[in-house]
Amino acid sequence: MKKLPFRADHVGSLLRTEEVKLNRNKWKKGEITAEELRVIEDKGIAETVKKLESIGMKSITDGEFRRDYFHLDFLKELAGVTVTGGIEANPNAKVAEDGFTPPKLSVTGKLQHVKDIQVADFNYLKSVTTQTPKVSIPSPTMVHFRGGRASIDINSYPDMDQFFHDLSVAYRREIDHLYQNGLRYLQLDDTNLAYLCDPKMRQAARERGEDPNELPRTYAALINSVIDGRPDDLTVGIHLCRGNYRSTWFAEGGYEPVAEILFNQINVDAYFLEYDDERSGDFAPLRFLPKEKKVVLGIVSSKVRELEKMDDLRKRIDEAAQYMPLENMCLSPQCGFSSTHHGNDMTHDDQWKKLELVVNTAIKVWGES
Repeated sequence: MKKLPFRADHVGSLLRTEEVKLNRNKWKKGEITAEELRVIEDKGIAETVKKLESIGMKSITDGEFRRDYFHLDFLKELAGVTVTGGIEANPNAKVAEDGFTPPKLSVTGKLQHVKDIQVADFNYLKSVTTQTPKVSIPSPTMVHFRGGRASIDINSYPDMDQFFHDLSVAYRREIDHLYQNGLRYLQLDDTNLAYLCDPKMRQAARERGEDPNELPRTYAALINSVIDGRPDDLTVGIHLCRGNYRSTWFAEGGYEPVAEILFNQINVDAYFLEYDDERSGDFAPLRFLPKEKKVVLGIVSSKVRELEKMDDLRKRIDEAAQYMPLENMCLSPQCGFSSTHHGNDMTHDDQWKKLELVVNTAIKVWGES
């Protein structure tokens, strides 16, 4: 079993500094150049990395400070991907009062990796940390699920097998370049396998002409085609997210509908799972976890300001240990603190207290962070 993830870990995105938020808006308005913005982002990232290290966190990200969205900023850099408009949220889930829906992604041409996407950002992160830098990228399933066949140009891809092949090749090239530059800890952020736990979203998939029972197998094959054959010293985790925008969410339901495929047919090393509230279901799906894999229990909420109690977290860890070995567990917040540039509805102080709690709880439970 690999050393990573760490006993105390986190999903990746963090609340942007006010300076980054202010100047990113200036850049969008054309008031400053991309180069000027990058200098400001560099400063914010370096300060945030120091803070992560100071609280004892060994898993270090750049907080996704250079992104507007956890997924679109990466995916739109692939040739053949077009981003426009908005998409509908699950009308029965909790949604933001402002009615916000993220832009819509579609495939309008042949998919290709035409330039490095995260390599420069990773190299900067690597230069400012003494710990282990982690890069989070959207799962390749993000290019398919929301729109399905209808969102993929029929002239470019009359054959869906070719679509999945080209998508896999593009992803493999980016990951290979990251590895060549020193990356040893990669995380795939995937909403779609979690969405397939929600009865309403399963029905929506049927209405798009997809089979919600077959999609998990399709996505397992896609993810495996991207990561299989990787070097032994590259750890790959996957975060199963139910949506995260300004403390709201888009899907609900436990992992049971996808658990057996998730844990046994997707060849990642670890699973970052959301277990922060009742919509997440119980720990029973953990019984499917193979002995060589890890689960990072997301039992600290990144959506609410209230700070959890360590005793309550330890009780929940004990509950999970009824279904899988304690030795195979780690701890983290259930999601990022800022999956979009807006950030969740809490203060920076709230965020740091929660991350400190993760570190301190891990030390209490496992004797290490």
